[in-house]
Amino acid sequence: MPEPEAEDWIRIAEGFHVNAHFPNCIGALDGKHIRDKKPPHSGSQYYNYKQYFSVILMALADSTYKFIIVDIGAYGSTADARIFSSSRMCERLQANQLALPEPRMLPRSAGPPALFVIVADEGFALTPHVMWPFPRCNLGDSRSIFNYRLSRAHQYVECAFGTHTSGEYCCHPYRCRRTMPPWLLKHV
Repeated sequence: MPEPEAEDWIRIAEGFHVNAHFPNCIGALDGKHIRDKKPPHSGSQYYNYKQYFSVILMALADSTYKFIIVDIGAYGSTADARIFSSSRMCERLQANQLALPEPRMLPRSAGPPALFVIVADEGFALTPHVMWPFPRCNLGDSRSIFNYRLSRAHQYVECAFGTHTSGEYCCHPYRCRRTMPPWLLKHV
């Protein structure tokens, strides 16, 4: 899998801006349990909270449901945040070695240039390059809209997992119609 260059990150961010109304987003991050048989002599390392044995596929997806960076093989019992924090992707992100573009102004903003970010869920640690939604209590309009758009951007990785693990298209047909083949549209 080729490592993205600055131009690739900009193209990915433009895709999230157009499709999810979330600018400066370079990917959606999440982990997926891949069911597996219990490896010999592994104890409970591969046994997850869903009550089966698994390995974790940690992936960063773009707005076309393609995986950009993957980390495969972590124990099923390990939390997403721990897998990400010990991954090569996180090491390179923290060391500023992913060829990310320089910060850019957000649309209709007079503030300082904003970093390019990865969207994730609350299971990941907040860092300058990893964002997740505001806590859901007492949100004003602007924070509710932010949460909606961030969650919409994050669903691209969830749909990518659904597409690649089940062989079917994602569960949100109103967002997937652009990528669905015509023969499948009549079944939605």
